[in-house]
Amino acid sequence: MQHLNVSLVQYDIIWEDSNANLEYLDTLLEIARGSDLIILPEMFNTGFSMDAATVAQKDDGQAVSWLCIRSGELETTIMGSVAIREEGRYYNRCYIASEGEIIAQYDKRNCFTYAGEEKIYTSGNSQVTFEVKGWKVKPLICYDLRFPLWCYNRQEADLMVFVANWPESRIIHWDVLLQARAIENQAFVIGVNRLGSDGTGKAHNGHSAIVGPYGNYVTGPLTKAGVSHARLDPSEISRYRAMFHLLDEERMKSE
Repeated sequence: MQHLNVSLVQYDIIWEDSNANLEYLDTLLEIARGSDLIILPEMFNTGFSMDAATVAQKDDGQAVSWLCIRSGELETTIMGSVAIREEGRYYNRCYIASEGEIIAQYDKRNCFTYAGEEKIYTSGNSQVTFEVKGWKVKPLICYDLRFPLWCYNRQEADLMVFVANWPESRIIHWDVLLQARAIENQAFVIGVNRLGSDGTGKAHNGHSAIVGPYGNYVTGPLTKAGVSHARLDPSEISRYRAMFHLLDEERMKSE
């Protein structure tokens, strides 16, 4: 694996206004030019809305097409989730676009029952990994962070990415769980969250971050709007896994 240049894009999502959000992101993405991987929050073009009938798009709609176009123009990989309408159902789906094409997609497995997400959006049933510069990356969405067994890494991922709309009222959980997932999976973990208040009045204070395999903060927690850059060193993963064979030991127990 090579060093990986990543950019975390944290901002105040304009409620249920895809046009305005994509226009604003056009400016932010210019700051991220040169990154290998650019990460946007959950439902980056609308905010975490339960009004799926209004905000959901087809998988060839505006937001997904925008991801493809911008990833091609910037010659990079961009990821973030979108509310999708497909065959009469709605999905909270994370798309990964690389140099003009969708290379992977992941449907949120663990819907946020507290907000009734499971009544509107259909849960996914499979995990996904994709590669960037030799790094195996696993996309996950918000509430997935609370489910360690679903997140558990059997050495198929070097980097786990959580895109989210995680409220300020429970931000301490977000901070702690990002570190826990990194330590137990011996991998880098990135969490990208939003800022500002959504249409239901819930406040968000960001805390986007990169956590190393030791549980240390590489970047963040971030509290301001903008783009944050970092360069990830793959030797940190191999060094930690060589010291503690946690993933090998757990796999042997399950065989």
